[in-house]
Amino acid sequence: MSDKIRTILVDDEKSSLIILRKLLEKNCENVEIVSTAQSVEEGIKVIDELKPDLVFLDINMPDGDGFEILEKVDYNNFEVIFTTAFDKYAIKAFEFAALHYLLKPIKPEELIEAVERYETSKNEDLTEKISVFSNNLQKNPERLILPSSNGISVIQLDDIIKCESSNNYTTFFLKSNEKIMVSKSINNYEKILSESHFCRVHNQHIVNLKYIKKYVKGRGGYIVMTNDMHIDVSESRKKDFLTKLGEFAIG
Repeated sequence: MSDKIRTILVDDEKSSLIILRKLLEKNCENVEIVSTAQSVEEGIKVIDELKPDLVFLDINMPDGDGFEILEKVDYNNFEVIFTTAFDKYAIKAFEFAALHYLLKPIKPEELIEAVERYETSKNEDLTEKISVFSNNLQKNPERLILPSSNGISVIQLDDIIKCESSNNYTTFFLKSNEKIMVSKSINNYEKILSESHFCRVHNQHIVNLKYIKKYVKGRGGYIVMTNDMHIDVSESRKKDFLTKLGEFAIG
């Protein structure tokens, strides 16, 4: 039995299909392209017939969009890597929903990384991820998908008190006293959360400004959260933190 990843490419542009096929053949020997499709109708047909492991799915199609394919297929036991030319606001929604995506034009190193991530994301709830993506695409992000060893958790941003780093893992502390550990670095979440009401105050900590009770002065000082948790502020991040805290208080 072959251990290759049986893959379907769906894109309305023939040139994009040719480029992606060549990139995969050159850089991802473990991928076997079993079919391609250039429309929603054709995509649904080949996915249901061939039952792939992985689908590279363009979002903008002439007869609908990639999400319509996901809604209408009977067979849904596959992973998806979206290919898109979406702007930065849509990309932010992808990141909050923990969906795999590649920006066009696709770079070989990013393609290789995306295929490697496929192995770690099997059996995650794609339907829930799509729901979070669609919700966050329409307005400022409110929910965040956290893939953990137990599956995926969908949390409200307002429920996060802080994020704490431990090597390449990040632990989310929630107001319910629940803790969720994910196998992504805190740098990843700093990028995702930086435009919301969160601030990186230390190499190890990102805090939700809504839960700060007081700031105690010092060389770097420290924060007291509403649950009485004390969090150090690094000297190098103190200025940016106080600026953002002031802007948050005024806003």
